[in-house]
Formats: sequence, structure tokens, C-alpha cells
Amino acid sequence: MPKFLIQATYTPEGTKGLLKDGGSGRREAVDRVVADLGGTVEAMYFAFGEDDFVCILDFPDPVSMAAASLAVKASGALHTRATPLLTLEEIDEATRRQVTFRAPGK
Repeated sequence: MPKFLIQATYTPEGTKGLLKDGGSGRREAVDRVVADLGGTVEAMYFAFGEDDFVCILDFPDPVSMAAASLAVKASGALHTRATPLLTLEEIDEATRRQVTFRAPGK
């Protein structure tokens, strides 16, 4: 299953929801969204600084990740960034593929 790193920052309204629900309540909400789309939560951590929490999620396909992202962003409660994660084997496969590329101006 494709993996994604999620980095999220709460809006002021989202922070109020976190204060009300607590970390466990928000984890349950994440678990539910991901499971409903056929995925799993590998890890979820709260943080402070630029990001308020980070997750590693497994989804059956990128479209499922996009569906989750759209629903979460539409809530207005947080801003998210999703980064596809690749395994060592996937990178090894990528290094074996021939790619013809001309740099700009070359």
C-alpha cells in the first residue's frame, strides 16, 4: 500500500477542537477517516513548532489519499501537506529505469 507522510497545522478553530477532544479524540477521528477509505494509520505524533502533528498513513491508492485530504482541508480546521513515501526497493527500481532528459539551455 502506498505510504504518505502528513504534516498538519491547526487553524485557530481546529486548535479549539483539539482542546475540546484531546489528542485521543483526534486520533480516533484520523483512524476513522483513514479506515473508511481502506487505509491504516502507521504512526501519529503531536508536535510543536511549524507542525502540530505528523502521521504516516497507508492508503490503497493515491486517489484515497486525495479524498481524505480534500475532506480534511474543506473542514477549515487545519492545513496539511502530504508527501508520498517510497520504499528502498521502489527507489532501487527507479534507479534502474532509463530516463532521457535535457536540462534547460543544454
